[in-house]
Amino acid sequence: MTYHKNLPKINIHPILLIFILISFITGTFMELSIILAIVFIHELGHFIMARIFNWRIHSIMLWVFGGVMKTEEHGNRSLFEEALVIIAGPFQHVLIYIVVQLLLMGNLLPVSVVEMILFYNLMILIFNLLPIWPLDGGKLLFILLCYSLPFQKSYHITIIFSLIASVTFILLHFLFFSFTLSFFLILLFLCMENRTEWKQRYFVFIRFLLNRYKGDLPIKKVHPITVPHHSSLMDIFIHFHRDRKHPIYITFANHHRKAIDEIDCLHYYFNDKKYQQTIGELVKDVV
Repeated sequence: MTYHKNLPKINIHPILLIFILISFITGTFMELSIILAIVFIHELGHFIMARIFNWRIHSIMLWVFGGVMKTEEHGNRSLFEEALVIIAGPFQHVLIYIVVQLLLMGNLLPVSVVEMILFYNLMILIFNLLPIWPLDGGKLLFILLCYSLPFQKSYHITIIFSLIASVTFILLHFLFFSFTLSFFLILLFLCMENRTEWKQRYFVFIRFLLNRYKGDLPIKKVHPITVPHHSSLMDIFIHFHRDRKHPIYITFANHHRKAIDEIDCLHYYFNDKKYQQTIGELVKDVV
């Protein structure tokens, strides 16, 4: 897999090609050019902050009103670090506003162009802060949930909420606003993205666990987990939090307890393939 240390590879999502075609037909190519420039600067903010933290980055996928930076970092960075990378995108809109105002003061841009840039700059900022995955607002929602909830539950809540929000916006668009093809396509795209994320939720969780097994995750605090002896390994894993180390305490019928490290549990799962055994059966020979 190739990672880019300088400027990343830029890809264009197929839905963006549809918008480019529509812009030529409707004579709105200038507006679309401004939107794409703002989106690119937005994604460049994510990229620069990610490079500061030495993230492994594949490419940037551009689509209307947003984009996705494809990276190899999937829940294996600290919550604070990931939040900074996310916020770096919306922060670019503040810089765009300042630069455009300076250009206006120097009479370097027509007022009509400035108004158009500021309008789309604000709209793209608001759109990206919506709490819908994979927008920045959706990712920030996931980060906030991870501070108090286990990884799997945080991810499931984020995707379910995003699906409901996407469908709700589509219904509101049809019921209370005049139909706009571009806005409908964007909402439909978000709905499909979340549907795909939900279908891949097991893979996402296994990737999170595998990163823990490799020792690639940051540890901020220790969070013990107590489980009954008849629990499966997956019953234990669903309690795993980001940024936390989990000593596992197993309780037996006679109130006797045994302790095991989370790495041992992950080793049973990934190396020994002990998918069916209970944790009590796995540690019965442990002193």
